[in-house]
Amino acid sequence: MEGGRRIIKVGEGDDLRKVEKDVLVPKIMKEKSMERCREFVKAFENCARGRLISVLWACQVPNKDMQNCLNTLYRDEEFQKECTEEYLRQREEYRRTGIKKKKH
Repeated sequence: MEGGRRIIKVGEGDDLRKVEKDVLVPKIMKEKSMERCREFVKAFENCARGRLISVLWACQVPNKDMQNCLNTLYRDEEFQKECTEEYLRQREEYRRTGIKKKKH
């Protein structure tokens, strides 16, 4: 532990704090997975639009397809590594310039 913070080693010279590993990297994973599963997300959104309770049974198939796509990505070690590396690049850029990455 360093200064009360738990440090997690990712690779050569890349340290991730617990909050980075548990919150910030998963945030990138969510953003990227929603982009990659856009077709399934859109199908679910279209099905759910205008529904309240009936979404539970009316949209089971689109929801299952969307969840399968998202869960497949979340479990993919290469995808996790890609998102971690993206976070490390963003963090390094911020440390170098002091400017946060703008949302697209």
